[in-house]
Amino acid sequence: MKNLTFSEKLGRFTVSWIFLMLVWIAFTSTFASQELIVGVFTTMVIALLSVRLFTCCTISIFNPVKVFWMIWYLIIFLKALVESNFDVARRVLTPSLPINPGIVKFKTKLQTHYSKMVLANSITLTPGTLTVDVVGDTFYIHWIDVKTTDPEKAFTDIAGQFENILLKIF
Repeated sequence: MKNLTFSEKLGRFTVSWIFLMLVWIAFTSTFASQELIVGVFTTMVIALLSVRLFTCCTISIFNPVKVFWMIWYLIIFLKALVESNFDVARRVLTPSLPINPGIVKFKTKLQTHYSKMVLANSITLTPGTLTVDVVGDTFYIHWIDVKTTDPEKAFTDIAGQFENILLKIF
């Protein structure tokens, strides 16, 4: 792992601290001063101890353009999640519907490990698809109803909309 500069460490610490503080507030469900004071110090210590391990991004991730694309990604992901849930439910409730399970592979343009992880998890979280492996820039996906073995068409059907947005964020 490369040595991080002070500004990179500070940026990662800040991102981690903000995220952990938001999680703290979500779990405590209160803005009481004693809860916030404990939360500030607790999350600060955790962020300091984990800055090299868990944080991929610097403060630049809070660029308004990137924040817009993150919100748009969430909307697109939730839409895909709902659609795939209905598709799988329809297949369960109508056993006569054909399924054609199989493994498809495609390549991604994403460069960072973190962006590939976000894509892999997004694919896995949508019912009907499961990321089996990621080797370099190649994804192996189990698909409940393989419509094509053409990698480019499979990519478009499974991950195209996700990757286009992730490229703008990362």
